[in-house]
Amino acid sequence: MINHPAGPPAHPQVDLDDGTPPLPGRSLIPLPARRRSRLRSRPRLARLAVLLAAFVCAACGLVYELELVALGDYLLGDTVTQTSVVLSVMVFAMGLGSLLAKRLTRRPATAFALVECALALTGGLSVLALYSCWAWIGRYQAAMVGLTCLIGILIGAEIPLLMTLIQRIRREDAGRAVADLFAADYVGALIGGLAFPFLMLPRLGPGDGALLTGAINAVAGAAVVLWLFREEPAPRIRRLLWGGCTLVLAVLAAAAVGSDRIEHAARHALYGDQVRYATRSRYQEIVLTGPADGPLRLYLDGRLAVCGPDEYRGSEALVHPALATGPDSRVLLLGGGDGLALREVLRHSGVRSVRLVDADPALPRLAGTDPGLATLNGHSLDDPRVRTTAADPMAWLRGAPAEEYDVVLADLPAPSDGGPVKFHSEEFYGLAARLLAPDGRIAVRGGEGGSGGADGNAGGGGLWQIEAGLRAAGLRTTPYAVQGSATATCRPGPPDATQDFLLAAATPPPLALADDAPPPRALTPDTLRSSTTRLTTLRPPRPPAPLTLLGPR
Repeated sequence: MINHPAGPPAHPQVDLDDGTPPLPGRSLIPLPARRRSRLRSRPRLARLAVLLAAFVCAACGLVYELELVALGDYLLGDTVTQTSVVLSVMVFAMGLGSLLAKRLTRRPATAFALVECALALTGGLSVLALYSCWAWIGRYQAAMVGLTCLIGILIGAEIPLLMTLIQRIRREDAGRAVADLFAADYVGALIGGLAFPFLMLPRLGPGDGALLTGAINAVAGAAVVLWLFREEPAPRIRRLLWGGCTLVLAVLAAAAVGSDRIEHAARHALYGDQVRYATRSRYQEIVLTGPADGPLRLYLDGRLAVCGPDEYRGSEALVHPALATGPDSRVLLLGGGDGLALREVLRHSGVRSVRLVDADPALPRLAGTDPGLATLNGHSLDDPRVRTTAADPMAWLRGAPAEEYDVVLADLPAPSDGGPVKFHSEEFYGLAARLLAPDGRIAVRGGEGGSGGADGNAGGGGLWQIEAGLRAAGLRTTPYAVQGSATATCRPGPPDATQDFLLAAATPPPLALADDAPPPRALTPDTLRSSTTRLTTLRPPRPPAPLTLLGPR
């Protein structure tokens, strides 16, 4: 007796190109034969299109990552911390996304289109969203970690889906396919990493750059794959995917149109209603607030750097003691692009030339053109004795021409006040000391004192650690202070607040005030001597290790 099967013969589910069975544990949804024949007719072109999508998506993914790092540096100022958090969370989330993508490989084209639409929307809006959180909510760190994790998961899902799509076009050895895919991914990351600092950031800024990256991501990722594998989703699903991609582009376009309004509203929420000037240069965010007749407030990366009614205390204390005890005809001012310390330098009749070195050309430009700020700095940047150089102070010191200076003034915030450690490192002071004339002096800011600030080393930026760096560079030091906070009127602090400074030279420098300049408002010889006596009693018996570019010694 011959038994006939009750139904049609069972056929093993085949993979999409060469008829081989699918891998164990994997059940691919086959494309229609008509679509398979199109892919077979031009497999190299189809494969190249998928690799091109991988290239563009990798470039976009790295740009998102760099945007988050740059924004964190702008808003919080701690580059090392922000970079470490973003990179570690991003890599972890990418691994998680790769694991989750295993559940999406049955319909890889549909899943990839959804992932790219979500990534384009999330990454494109990330900068505006985080800036808004920083301005209105204040929960920036939590929002950054959450957004970084979401972007990382979506980026991590790309590679498994792209690998599946390549294998659908033409089955080949897994090692060769992975090599090609990762080559496209790494080269795309290289292009994105180079385009961000040299093209996107200076021309568009973080906000508009992220929005443009999101649009490119949506088109190159979702649209290309949907066109190439348009037969995988059902017609209704395909229309929804195209509609979703179009909606993402429309949202990004609307955000680009309204980004200026969003930034304007956020700045007003953060800085008040009297924002006179706001820009985000390549180096920092600069915001100037207050009426034309004062009081002015200057914010750099969200940090209150200048409070008009109080700035004279710090400017006078940095400049006048350094120019009082020896020749002062040639002065080097590192930082100080606001022109306030420069104003005090030019009050000394013996000064013949001043070179001002500031990394951000936007700040001296603002200080010379804004009526209120130019009045506050006495139009010092227009003085013919001043030469302005736009360069990182430390980089400029390394390649400085063979020229000696009588006085070097480091108008750079101390690490405890949010300044970079490198500008108070042993290496920095060693480079500055090379430019000193035999009887030259260096004056540096030591940070806010009072209430324990002078005798502490919190954050690795205390006064005595800065002094240790100067001494390691072969200089002798004299500490001194001026009474009053640099921001007391704008942001009240402890009543006993002081600003600490260090004067350094080859021999122990005395403290005095010069006769060739008007008497300072905040300093007298007696207050200088008393502040030195007070700080000397607070000096620790065992000096702390100096700051170096590789950390404390």
